[in-house]
Amino acid sequence: MNHKFEKRVKRIYAMLSCFVLVAVMTVCPAFAADDPLAVVTNLSDFIFSLIRAIGLILLGFGVLQLGLSLKSHDPSQRANGMLTIAGGIVITFTKEILTLITG
Repeated sequence: MNHKFEKRVKRIYAMLSCFVLVAVMTVCPAFAADDPLAVVTNLSDFIFSLIRAIGLILLGFGVLQLGLSLKSHDPSQRANGMLTIAGGIVITFTKEILTLITG
């Protein structure tokens, strides 16, 4: 029964990750052929949306790891889950952090 639960959780996590990846990576077409600065800005926004998608996936994986570690009472997996959650949060908000640093 425990194996079935873990299998379901992993399947739900995989579907959720795919949904987040598709939702974040939808990019509007760039109508800025005349302005080179707008093209660079659009490329920057696209790259930061990819980074945000990776951060959200890591954040979800960290939550999954933490939940499974609480169920199995594994302290090392719990620490890894918390570190993954922290890393996912930092990666998800990279653009905002860089904006805050640079002003």
